Amino acid sequence: MASRLNFRSLYTQAETQSFRLRVFVLGLVVLLLFALLAYRLSVLQVQRYAAFSERAESNRTAVVPIVPNRGRIVDRNGIVLATNYSAYTLEITRSQVEDLEATIQAISEIVPISARDRRQFKRLMADSKSFESIPLRSRLTDEEVARFTAQRWRFPGVDVKARLFRTYPLGEVAGHVVGYIGRINTKEQELIDESDDAANYRGTEVIGKLGIEQSYEKQLHGQTGWEQLETTAGGFAVRRLNSRDAIPGDTLVLSLDVGLQKLVEDLFGERRGALVAIDPRNGEVLAMVSKPGYDINLFIGGIDQENWDLLNTSIDRPLLNRALRGTYPPGSTYKPFMGLAGLESGKRKIDTTIQDNGSWTFGGHTFRSGHPNGPTNLRRSIIKSSNVYYYMLANDMGVDLIHDYLSPMGFGRPTGIDLEGESPGVLPSMQWKRNTYKRPEQKRWYAGETISLGIGQGYNHFTMLQLAYATAMLANRGVQHQPHLGLGRIDAVTRQYHALPQPPGLSLGYKPENIEAVREATQAVTVEGTARGIFAGAPYTSAGKTGTAQAVTIGQKERYNAAKLAERQRDHSLYIAYAPADQPEIALAVIVENAGFGATAATPIARRVFDYWLLGHYPSEQDLAASRQGLARTPIGTPRRAADMLNHYERISVPGLSPRAIPWVPPAAAAKAPPAPAPEEVAQDGAAED
Repeated sequence: MASRLNFRSLYTQAETQSFRLRVFVLGLVVLLLFALLAYRLSVLQVQRYAAFSERAESNRTAVVPIVPNRGRIVDRNGIVLATNYSAYTLEITRSQVEDLEATIQAISEIVPISARDRRQFKRLMADSKSFESIPLRSRLTDEEVARFTAQRWRFPGVDVKARLFRTYPLGEVAGHVVGYIGRINTKEQELIDESDDAANYRGTEVIGKLGIEQSYEKQLHGQTGWEQLETTAGGFAVRRLNSRDAIPGDTLVLSLDVGLQKLVEDLFGERRGALVAIDPRNGEVLAMVSKPGYDINLFIGGIDQENWDLLNTSIDRPLLNRALRGTYPPGSTYKPFMGLAGLESGKRKIDTTIQDNGSWTFGGHTFRSGHPNGPTNLRRSIIKSSNVYYYMLANDMGVDLIHDYLSPMGFGRPTGIDLEGESPGVLPSMQWKRNTYKRPEQKRWYAGETISLGIGQGYNHFTMLQLAYATAMLANRGVQHQPHLGLGRIDAVTRQYHALPQPPGLSLGYKPENIEAVREATQAVTVEGTARGIFAGAPYTSAGKTGTAQAVTIGQKERYNAAKLAERQRDHSLYIAYAPADQPEIALAVIVENAGFGATAATPIARRVFDYWLLGHYPSEQDLAASRQGLARTPIGTPRRAADMLNHYERISVPGLSPRAIPWVPPAAAAKAPPAPAPEEVAQDGAAED
């Protein structure tokens, strides 16, 4: 009995100890769990307080970007080339619309929706997200807005919004220069997201696509603002907590003179070609014409397929900026620069005389030259456009020496103008040919290929911008100024004008006697050479050189006959010039495609450009009509005041910048000038050129 009691006592003690152990372990577990809970609370409420507080705040608030107004673009006299206007748009947010097609069809019964609107809407859908608001119809009238608003309740996800629209008041005028804006595509968005300006483009839907709109995007875009809004759980705004106003883009002032630009475009008419005019004293581009052009307003909001096909498939290639990207053989306009290279390289002296018998034979091959010029030195070679002189000079220099002396003048390399997409052209060298062609026999440079380079043919291909750049250098006695279109900006906040910085002029180090010899010869071209008929009676002096460049190769034993060639196979007409001859204010290069001799098509355009810039003359209607048809020689009829032709353009005041005072010289002096030579005589002079 006693043993049984002892056993029970021991058993009870063991159970009690086991229970106490379980209670102790359970207590430890509970304490551990409370410790973990306390630690977690510490992490959430202390260590990560700031992050969660910010997240909670972001759920309560939303930051909405305020897109700035895009800056305007004006010419040197304040004439508006690009601006903005406010209009209503009908927009759809696809994520809030159940049946998109049915919704659009129902809307079209209230507000007209054209087939073009539908096509553009579908195109925009491809480049946007479902929660973004996409315009279905733009520029609604007040009546259309009222009709839709009355039935707004029927269309969830559809709303009327006020937007700013870009507009180009002058349409085609300077279209290639101004460029246009367009909706940001996926590739552009990726580049923006990777740039330092990503935050500044939040909410922005359009960007500069071409021309000045593209090159000066940063200045024109402005500074994006923002609004901080308190929102409900459903995302609806309750009140504004904070904000920062957007800063509009600056107004960009271009060096272009719209009056001159419009004049040149009118002078071309339906003909194809390009002209670039530069102030040789500072590199300001005064006119940059490419014909044919196109209305850049077509690209606002996205061009429709029909107009795109018309522009993109046209044989006249209106989308090509011929002044910037079109390359052509320069023909005889190259000769003054070749002559200068010959003098500077020591291969010729100013008084070196060769015998021009009308042709030159090299390696058993005869190179034609029009008609004989007899004993010919540098001056006569430019005045009479002697091919033989430059055949021999090119052979003496060789292709690589020609390249080395012509490249610094601006040939075969970008000028650095403030437009993207400039073509470098082709100034050939032996290395260029080795890099360009694949087969061994093509890589080799043949001596005969050098000969045609001297007269601006062969592999030579340059833009009118490069040719005008070199002409401006010649006019400025060997000092180059980088060509530029951006002249200054008007600060959107202070309204003050600030000139855009430009690099200083660069002297090419030519000997004064050499460059003056070439300048004197080019001046004589307008008095006793191939341009004398066009500049007869001009009350100012000018210098120039005509050129005729082959569009297709003509055999050496064949004679050029324009009547037997298709229009697009005929020679191009070129002219380079500057004026006044002693103290030049303007230099230019012009080409009229497939128009024949330089003296009959390109030179008359240059004459009217100088009359506008130096005399304030705008051609009479009779003279303009003749020019458009390629029938102009010296000006006919009574010229109009150039200043009067600008009165109908919208203009703004540019603080700190005085608009150019267009001169006016009465045309009476022209009536006393000697008569111009007969057209046959001019054409005969032109025939000397290849």
